[in-house]
Amino acid sequence: MAPTLTLKAGTSWPDAWRRCLAAAPEAFRDDRVLNLWNAGWQADGRVLPAVSPVDGSPITGPPRLEEATARRAVRAALDQHRAWRHVPLPERRARVAATLDALAEHRALLALLLVWEIGKPWRLAQADVDRAIDGVRWYVDGIEPMLADRAPLDGPVSNIASWNYPMSVLVHAVLVQALAGNAVIAKTPTDGGVACLTLACALAAREGIPVTLVSGSGSELSEALVRAPEIGCVSFVGGRDTGAAVATAVADLGKRHVLEQEGLNTWGIWNHSDWDALTAVIPKLFDYGKQRCTAYPRFVVQRQLFDAFLAAYLPAVRALRVGHPLAVEQPGDPCPELDFGPVINAAKAKELQDQVAEAVERGAVPLHRASPGDAHFLPGQDTSAYVQPVTLLNPPRSSPLHHAEPFGPVDTIVLVDTEAELLAAMNASNGALVATLSTDDRATYERLAPQIRAFKVGHGRPRSRGDRDELFGGLGASWRGAFVGGELLVRAVTRGPAGERLPGNFPQYQLLP
Repeated sequence: MAPTLTLKAGTSWPDAWRRCLAAAPEAFRDDRVLNLWNAGWQADGRVLPAVSPVDGSPITGPPRLEEATARRAVRAALDQHRAWRHVPLPERRARVAATLDALAEHRALLALLLVWEIGKPWRLAQADVDRAIDGVRWYVDGIEPMLADRAPLDGPVSNIASWNYPMSVLVHAVLVQALAGNAVIAKTPTDGGVACLTLACALAAREGIPVTLVSGSGSELSEALVRAPEIGCVSFVGGRDTGAAVATAVADLGKRHVLEQEGLNTWGIWNHSDWDALTAVIPKLFDYGKQRCTAYPRFVVQRQLFDAFLAAYLPAVRALRVGHPLAVEQPGDPCPELDFGPVINAAKAKELQDQVAEAVERGAVPLHRASPGDAHFLPGQDTSAYVQPVTLLNPPRSSPLHHAEPFGPVDTIVLVDTEAELLAAMNASNGALVATLSTDDRATYERLAPQIRAFKVGHGRPRSRGDRDELFGGLGASWRGAFVGGELLVRAVTRGPAGERLPGNFPQYQLLP
């Protein structure tokens, strides 16, 4: 009989909240977080109720501003920008470096907040914090040549990012943008991460970083955070529907922009025989329940290899560990080693379960469905935000699972007979961020990879977003605007020589202001 689990000592949400109040009393007040604008913490906005995806218990929600207040915050950020852009680079470096030291000091608390707010397993939550700190340190150490003959933009950079990587994507971007001489604005994601981002921004603000942090609905604040004339650049990470609206706005206004949108990342199998390597990588592809822009939810498999593929794939999927990220046998035990916990909320879990049920009803073949009874849960806990791994063969073309990224632990498999069918199935979403082709013949990979509509294509190995000196972008509808990574991230948020053209995915190769 499985042992009865309990919550790891000192990791409850009330424990985390008390630590927030002690670490940054200026930003946390009683039972709410504050917005940060005009260089001060403001007790404004309407606080919405929120629950943790981990167990459905109440946590602190975002204090959502109205458009008029957001406009005032943007105007104040422009004043900060005009002062900050003249701060000498050595001083900016020192302030950002001090912020990184403070983030490292509070690493455990930041990670714990990520567990409760967005359901990350402990290992992945720590990795998110570490990637943010280590990534920005790389820029601090090498920023001088990146800024040679370059100047900050004319207005602050506005950041609108999804909830899944608050530290390694959003905080990382904000600190690099500030290091390059810009004031920065960030909107807290609607679905989670407000306390983690508030703590991170409080530590940055203490060091004099000109950061604005506001909460609100994207539709209500878009006029201020995207279209306002004070904004010098818009950086967006999210879905295609919202991204398309942002893309239209920035194109009309001629603004600098970096718009990362999702695509259906695919893994092709063609004339392949190294099945041990595939078995080894499958669990890693389920990190954080595939709630990543670079997750691989689609396998395109040569029909004659399908039996060998299943023999390699199914044992790995059946061994996945899912459950409460802080549930342990004894209160003092380390956090469990899980592949993933909940999806972002119960509504998303239901959406995925409904999509799977509909696809099966229309002809998809369920190859694997994990049992909730095998999961790692506390006695009686709310499990409404958990989705067990599912694998479907041949989802119908009418299903969203055929052409769109599910953003959850749902894999689909499509069988093909020819190289043309392989390429068509791998390019189902009109552009993606990453893809992989597993084939024994290097010449076959070299011939087919350029025809795969993904920004990065791996040969038998997954590709990632990357950081530091690795370029990142997207093809087709998965990206709009300047590419980032390494020096290009700095170039995207600074002005260079007259006539400079930024590398990117634009409607046409255009000169940017």
